[in-house]
Amino acid sequence: MADSPVAELSLGEDDVRALLRAGAPHLADLPLSLVTEGWDNAIWRLGIDLVVRIPRRELAVALITHEQRALPELGPRLAALGIRTPVPIIAGRPNAGFPWPWSVAPWIEGAPAFETTRADNGHWAPRLAAVLGALHEPAPQDAPVNPVRGVPLVARDAVMRERLTEQPDHPMLREAWEAGLAAAASSERVWIHGDMHPGNVLIEDGTLSALIDFGDVTAGDPAYDLAVGWLLFDAEGRSRFRAATGSRYDEATWTRARAWAAYLALVFLTLSDDRPEYLALGLSTAAELTPRPSDQL
Repeated sequence: MADSPVAELSLGEDDVRALLRAGAPHLADLPLSLVTEGWDNAIWRLGIDLVVRIPRRELAVALITHEQRALPELGPRLAALGIRTPVPIIAGRPNAGFPWPWSVAPWIEGAPAFETTRADNGHWAPRLAAVLGALHEPAPQDAPVNPVRGVPLVARDAVMRERLTEQPDHPMLREAWEAGLAAAASSERVWIHGDMHPGNVLIEDGTLSALIDFGDVTAGDPAYDLAVGWLLFDAEGRSRFRAATGSRYDEATWTRARAWAAYLALVFLTLSDDRPEYLALGLSTAAELTPRPSDQL
């Protein structure tokens, strides 16, 4: 997307080991190496099977705390279906040397779904449907709050229409959005992942194996997560995905999901200058949103 923001705080190896000595001394002497610095977090490999996630800017602090709150509840639920998640094993606390929370979580193997085709993804579409069905249970009152994920569509209408003016070559995005606005609003307040896209879906041995990056986890409309049907699958895969959900979601929910897919396509089309895989995702999702006679979703 746009160039990654400059880190407000950047830690070296000695600094990370100091955090571990304070919050997880039994892990402090394991091999440690920097894997990547994303927009929000620095990721350090710890030993063979662990990772340290450390916020690199204050805006990311909430993402860490949301995972620390939600994943101990949601992770076991998805593990029962054979899906791994980065449930923190250490919820690191601020100290005199570092003012923000941080986490130690499992290192999860797998290839992001960016590396597989939409047609191949369709083979495990029913598995994803089962996973989202298990996730989309009523959320408690203290669930994390995200102001833009899973909210009523009307809350994002102004920003959506502004982005639509930047992409006049994709009229199907406007049609999908307006159909979603006209659909019945959601009365559900369930757990949602909040950032379901191919980069956060991991594949191993040809099937869905893990969901990662729960920083945007929140309570809200399940349609937001269901938009992944247009981000991951072709028409046949979407049909399998929807069929596997049975009667769990009504027609209005699927219409809102298609609207959210249009919204996300526009995000990828307008904010992906330095991430070609996301720009390609925006283009392919816009194409999938174009109705075809064979579409069933």
